[in-house]
Amino acid sequence: MSVLLVTAGRGQQEAWLGPVSAEAYRAFLASRTGSALAPGFLQCPSWAAVKDGWRGQLLGWGPQTGLGAGRLSGVALVLLRQFPGTRKYFAYLPEGPVADWADPDLDWLSPLLSHLRTLGAFAVRIGPSPAHRRWNAAALKAATGPGRRLSDVLDCEVDPLGTAVAERLRARGWRRCGDGDDDGDAQPRYVFQVPLAGRTSDDLWSGLSQEWRRNIRRAQKSGVQVTVGGAAELHDFYRLLRITEERDGFRLGRSLAYYERQYAALNAEEPGRMRLYLARHGGEILAAHTMITVGRRVWYQTGASADHRREVRPSNALQWQMMLDAHARGAEVYDMRGVPSTLDPDERSFGLLRWKLGTGGKVVETLGEWETPLNGTANHALYRAFQMYLARR
Repeated sequence: MSVLLVTAGRGQQEAWLGPVSAEAYRAFLASRTGSALAPGFLQCPSWAAVKDGWRGQLLGWGPQTGLGAGRLSGVALVLLRQFPGTRKYFAYLPEGPVADWADPDLDWLSPLLSHLRTLGAFAVRIGPSPAHRRWNAAALKAATGPGRRLSDVLDCEVDPLGTAVAERLRARGWRRCGDGDDDGDAQPRYVFQVPLAGRTSDDLWSGLSQEWRRNIRRAQKSGVQVTVGGAAELHDFYRLLRITEERDGFRLGRSLAYYERQYAALNAEEPGRMRLYLARHGGEILAAHTMITVGRRVWYQTGASADHRREVRPSNALQWQMMLDAHARGAEVYDMRGVPSTLDPDERSFGLLRWKLGTGGKVVETLGEWETPLNGTANHALYRAFQMYLARR
């Protein structure tokens, strides 16, 4: 293991930081149990193999002396993207690092940035894990209206740790990406989560809206069959995804090869980590959704459906089965990923939020993504040039 000795803030305790093996990294992730501590799938070692055009490095750190010496206390998957025409890199830690965000001094942050600077990084983007605010489905349903946004709803839960982390990052010169509610982030700032811990399947059923329960029953009576597919069916998923993008007016810009690479990499790391759920009616695949599991967290990542026979409600059937399977696997949270910040029924994107609200979960505002250029006039200039480069792309 390549080790970098650094000095932490409180008590001037020596610590180490440097590259770690994938085995040691995964063991640390597995040790973090519970939905509050469990890492996101974007910080798994396998994610580096998914991101074409980026170079990945696994880092870890911990105390060098004293209690727990030599053990990991934090890890990070760092993705490095070279700026064209230079030997400098943009360092991206998607939904990471996996660290002690409750540390009031964020002692691990300075040595992490120092190490990234030695790799040639001119700027760093991170995604802190603490949440900022939460709204339950009932409050948001009651608050919909013309021009309304999530930030207009006062009936919410504010996470004190998230507030503290935001203040600490700002004090260190970090900038929150984007000017609006959800602009500028590569990952969704607002996500929708259904709590599973301590609930029975009957509890999950009663938590669904009447419309959702009606649609699930309709799918069952219509003969919709939900199965788990494999790599061979990814082309069916991708075909439906292109139809969905055209219908809903968005473009992910990802190729079939991207999903094939993702499926292979995640399942090579842990069999069953990524699953492809299929809904068939009359032998035809009408909808396909992907699900990812890490520890006690499960994500519904991407959904796709056909334009025809929508009345048999294949997507509702898929989600219900995925939720039941996540519950059976002991997951504490079923994360349905991104939702828009609008509560205006006349806005096209509101339909996605409305659909997810029917599961009875909560909208969670994350802290979003934060950036900082590393010290040096040249790095600041390159950072501004890189932002312009990304804007043109």
